Amino acid sequence: MPITRRAACASLVFAGALHSPFAFADEGIPAGTIKIVAPFVAGGTADVLARAIGTRLAKKYGQSVVVENKPGMGGNLGASMAAAAKADGTTLLLGTIGIHSAYSVYSKLPYNPDKDLQPVIILGGVPCVVAVHPSKPMNSLAELIAYAKRNPGVLNFGSAGTGSSTHMVGELFQQATGIKLTHVPYKGSAAAMNDLIGGQIDMMFELITTAGPIVRSGKIRGLAVTSKTRSPVLPDIPTVSELAVSGFDGTGWFTVATGAGVPRGVVERLNKDINEILRAPDLQETWKALALTVMGGSPDDGSRFVTAETVKWKKVIDTAQIRAE
Repeated sequence: MPITRRAACASLVFAGALHSPFAFADEGIPAGTIKIVAPFVAGGTADVLARAIGTRLAKKYGQSVVVENKPGMGGNLGASMAAAAKADGTTLLLGTIGIHSAYSVYSKLPYNPDKDLQPVIILGGVPCVVAVHPSKPMNSLAELIAYAKRNPGVLNFGSAGTGSSTHMVGELFQQATGIKLTHVPYKGSAAAMNDLIGGQIDMMFELITTAGPIVRSGKIRGLAVTSKTRSPVLPDIPTVSELAVSGFDGTGWFTVATGAGVPRGVVERLNKDINEILRAPDLQETWKALALTVMGGSPDDGSRFVTAETVKWKKVIDTAQIRAE
């Protein structure tokens, strides 16, 4: 699904019926303009999902929903702002692995993600594609692994930032295959992808939402996808599990979250409405194009999922001894 610069950079998702007498009539709907913090630069997967959810929430509630991009610290800069916002449900966060489950890479953060945020819902998972610049001398995953073993640390890979899903999947891949790569963090996947296309970096473990169209264009070369099963977006590209490491699963995932102090009734109302958005028949092709495997569920389901994922990714972080300021 191509992402145009104009669509990616638009900050106002939808200006709803602000003067509707029914705008705030339903119990639990946050009153006033709702802001969704997308904690990466415009154009990446988190940004696209935030705008898709925001558009439908605006239509449901008849009020404005604005997406605000706040990149930095693997998403934690924007997340800390969302955590500190007024606890009325008007500030939401498009959350990621880096925010909810890989924050231990940072020795010091301005907030505590575990205590200061609560998941409203798990939107779903998106696999990554192992992609290299076409000038690189590897046309298969086996050739990539062999080259990296002969030349430890020579190949570099870009990510959306330290602790981001595109960083963590790269670390998991290194540990599973026994290779050593050099990590190059950016403030978002879009910036890293621009450098991959331009040949300034060697490779990425990029989410298929943004990488799929670029792989199909031939500007980068996709070698494998990181989910257990193939992605319908890139059905001809095998999985890492098929090619190299049986059972390998490095899937990014996304939440809508909010501050820990937001009342339960507001969280449950948002959860109900976003679940409906995720299941809407007319949006299924959109989710497919975004390579999103829809999850949904209750806020408690979200909390349990985040807890389990935190255990998984903390092990990866500790094994690699990843630390960032």
